[in-house]
Amino acid sequence: MKPLEIARDTEAHVLLSNMANRHGIIAGATGTGKTITLKVLAEQFSSIGVPVFLADIKGDLSGFCEAGTDSPKLQERMQKLGMKTPDFTDFPVQFWDLQGEKGALIRATVTDLGPMLLSRILDLNENQAGLLEVIFRIADDHGLLLLDLKDMKKMLNYTADHVKDFERDYGTYTKQSVGVILRKLLALEERGANSFFGEPALDIRDFMTCDNEGRGIIHILNAASLLQTPALYSTFLLWLLAELFEILPEAGDLDQPKLVFFFDEAHLLFTNASKPLLEKIEQVVRLIRSKGVGIYFVTQNPLDIPESVLAQLGNRVQHALRAFTPKDQKAVRVAAETFRQDKSFSVEEAIMQLAVGEALVSFLDETGTPTFVRRAFVVPPRSKFGPADPEVISAVRRRSKLDTKYNEIADRESAYEVLNRRVQEAEAAVKQEAKTIKKLPDEYEEAPSRRPVPAKKRTTRGDDVFTSATKSFARSAMSSVGREVGGKLGKSILRGLLGSFLK
Repeated sequence: MKPLEIARDTEAHVLLSNMANRHGIIAGATGTGKTITLKVLAEQFSSIGVPVFLADIKGDLSGFCEAGTDSPKLQERMQKLGMKTPDFTDFPVQFWDLQGEKGALIRATVTDLGPMLLSRILDLNENQAGLLEVIFRIADDHGLLLLDLKDMKKMLNYTADHVKDFERDYGTYTKQSVGVILRKLLALEERGANSFFGEPALDIRDFMTCDNEGRGIIHILNAASLLQTPALYSTFLLWLLAELFEILPEAGDLDQPKLVFFFDEAHLLFTNASKPLLEKIEQVVRLIRSKGVGIYFVTQNPLDIPESVLAQLGNRVQHALRAFTPKDQKAVRVAAETFRQDKSFSVEEAIMQLAVGEALVSFLDETGTPTFVRRAFVVPPRSKFGPADPEVISAVRRRSKLDTKYNEIADRESAYEVLNRRVQEAEAAVKQEAKTIKKLPDEYEEAPSRRPVPAKKRTTRGDDVFTSATKSFARSAMSSVGREVGGKLGKSILRGLLGSFLK
């Protein structure tokens, strides 16, 4: 167990490392000091060998990779707190980017994401989400890998063209309903999400790393552009949590977490989330602590987080809130009620009086009980506040092995290639049968009863050819694909807590 100093008044207020996986919240209005608190927490975790993952929404967190500098304002704060000047230093950083432009390319396959999370990204209604489940099941049953968006588009088109072939086993659906999902998928692609889906998919174990000095790597996701597609941003982070939950073994009580995960702009996670998804999120938050993972939500207002989740956040840092409207006043009351009250001052009044960098803090003690709320100043970070110099960032990226590993895109055979081959084989079978009939001897003209029964009229579109011959080919193709991935998926595919495959 290690005490991590986070804030100070007349004494230090510490977060105990063995209580860090009990989760936490950093809340407060814009400009009140949430980013400083996030930086201090991340630095403290890194310094004891705990890796950190966080999203850089405003573009000012790259400064972790440069040492901080002294200033008159800092010296004034240090004197007020009775502290010495910080030991400025840089921290080990790995940059990530869903586009691969400002960090290692971070990707997931469509199959990994699963129908529940993909439905959320596409903003599907209940009926459309149910149909997407069916389409995933068809792909699963036929061993078709859905790796990227072109696989998903091909699968949607195929199921739309073969409604009657699938409705007996999977229920009735319409071509028009599939078309709605396809259009939403195309819209997502237009917003630049195409680069996120595919391989090499992220190996979550690459987050669980330290540098040569034993300091935890601070993994920074460039998320400035992601806010243009908030559903993709929040769903992606939720998928990461689900992956961690599925991969990591039970850890029990540890002296410190294996990983700490910061959810910035946490309200996006819960906005427009369906009831089943909210239940899954609550379940992930409740259970993942046993895997040694701590989750810290960063948000403006505690009301952004459902009560069932808020109740599980044991470590709290509350910066100033303003109360100009009845809704604001309710948020202040809710924030005050989440603390173990100290009768020596009014928590509600204090929340509205806090200065920039000042906060109400309460951390879990050795027994797991929240300490009485205290009013204190967050200690200064040791790394640079603000973005790092571009040359420093470039140097960090040149040294990164993960940039090399993930920026080389792979495209193995999957649903797109298999279904295209099926179409080509079907068209070839039609042409060959037509040639055979054309070459029949003249005697068949004189003895119609001896002619072979002609095949039913077919359309020229390959996807619509589903005769016994093409079904035979399809079974063969499915069989070969099934053998290729059978070791990984088996005859039936188990899905994890949020719909992704169990590894």
